Amino acid sequence: MKTNLIQKIFRYILGASMTLAGIGHLTFQRDEFQAQVPRWLPNDPAFMDFVVLSSGLVEIGLGLLLMFWWKEKHKVGIALAIFYVLIFPGNISQYTNDISAFGLDTEQKRLIRLFFQPVLILWALWSSGAIKYLRNRKKDNS
Repeated sequence: MKTNLIQKIFRYILGASMTLAGIGHLTFQRDEFQAQVPRWLPNDPAFMDFVVLSSGLVEIGLGLLLMFWWKEKHKVGIALAIFYVLIFPGNISQYTNDISAFGLDTEQKRLIRLFFQPVLILWALWSSGAIKYLRNRKKDNS
């Protein structure tokens, strides 16, 4: 699916951000990301670390694919949007359990953060051309 220059720029920004966040999962922000592991999952430190490390690897992969797998960027955008939906319970958990991380040290800041998840979902879908792809696919199946 063809995208314009603005979409491409935003796709690269999102891909680079995802790659950096993934690296953070594996290194310098590992503890911060553990704060976002939902508290309804096992509270075992080794399990929480596994969740952080594995989600970091997924983020690096999706970030790199979003930037460099041009032919299938719309599919990567859909996968990234699904990933954002899947990790949203961690953001909810951080809010409902009053967990401070990433400068989100007040209830208000954690609540506002929740509203950015739909923005990320739309960003992934729009910048990758996935919205257009899904619309065209729907028309083709009609």
